[in-house]
Amino acid sequence: MKYIFIISMIVMPLFAQKVIESKWQEEQTFEEYLISRNIPKDFIESISEEDQKFLSEINKNDLIYELKDDNNTLLQALIPISKVMQIHIAKQKDSKQYLFDIIPIEYTIGEYYAKVVIENNPYTDTLQQVKNKNLANRLSSSIKNAIDGKKLKKGDEINFIYTQEKRMGNPVLMPDVKAVRVKMRDKETFIYVDKDGDGYTKLGESVAYQARNKESESAKFGMPLRNIRITSSFSYSRYHPILKRNRPHHGTDFGASKGTPLLAVHSGKITYASRMGTYGNVVKIKHSGGYESLYAHQSRIAVKHGQRVKKGQVIGYVGSTGRSTGPHLHFGLQKNGRWINPMDVLGKKSIGSTQLKNITEKEDVKKIKYKTVNIKGAKMYKTKLLRAIKVKKPSFVW
Repeated sequence: MKYIFIISMIVMPLFAQKVIESKWQEEQTFEEYLISRNIPKDFIESISEEDQKFLSEINKNDLIYELKDDNNTLLQALIPISKVMQIHIAKQKDSKQYLFDIIPIEYTIGEYYAKVVIENNPYTDTLQQVKNKNLANRLSSSIKNAIDGKKLKKGDEINFIYTQEKRMGNPVLMPDVKAVRVKMRDKETFIYVDKDGDGYTKLGESVAYQARNKESESAKFGMPLRNIRITSSFSYSRYHPILKRNRPHHGTDFGASKGTPLLAVHSGKITYASRMGTYGNVVKIKHSGGYESLYAHQSRIAVKHGQRVKKGQVIGYVGSTGRSTGPHLHFGLQKNGRWINPMDVLGKKSIGSTQLKNITEKEDVKKIKYKTVNIKGAKMYKTKLLRAIKVKKPSFVW
């Protein structure tokens, strides 16, 4: 939160402060971080049990920002735990004590124009010329179904408008490509891009497009209970009724009676089967594809660490252990170390070897769908793109 640093600099002498950007070290624990910054050991005890569970959600190599004085004393630190929330550590003035909070990440968003001249292919050339991997991926995705990329030749030109969120001046999160012009020799094609990053050459009419069958992905995963009743949904930031402030809810809560069997949503290896603070009794399962599932507040655990389980196997029973207002399952799902909305992946059932398994084994299940393309602001962005092309001055951020 850049503004916190600015306010601090008003309160304290400017010459005594410096903002340092670094990355969270791999395998570093929160306690090890505190020790390395000479923060008193009793600081962790001042953090509520509800907030302590977020300490394990800091990801390696995430950018952190620290404000230090000329004696290298940590005054403030901002450590992200998701794309919208971050840990805030602040030293109290004229004291050795520190305060802990979880606050929203403040982003600035800008609109930019970029020009890429083709030497090899859109992805490689964008990455080389714009130096932004996420943007290269986004651009490639937006044009792949709109034009035949094989027809692009050396010297052809791609111009596009995109928006990018920045944190403390650095590009973060996935940029949104808004409009693209592809100029191949004497022919030019305009591409309108929707919120999902898909590009279309026409608006206001029904178009055919090739979509991956979502069942191919969701067929891997079933539900963690046989009877589903969602009581609280996934959110990067929601109002916490007990703490009276915003906190992430990195999972989906399912209401169920105590003792209801919990089912593995997919085959995998048990990586955790024990008590975990406010989560109570917890089981974690490592799955293929970079996924890991979490089942919290169990009354009784039915598996052991290191054990391999199959999809639909009972791994425990619903309970209310840890910090819980009543019997329920808090189910979390991570992809490559990042919490994602489980309901975007879970299928309808948690069953073992069925016809769904045959679908899962197919690497790519696609089908033709039709939809009417109406993209808000599409014509406006085309006008902006044409204006930017005339100016001939790229304004992209690295």
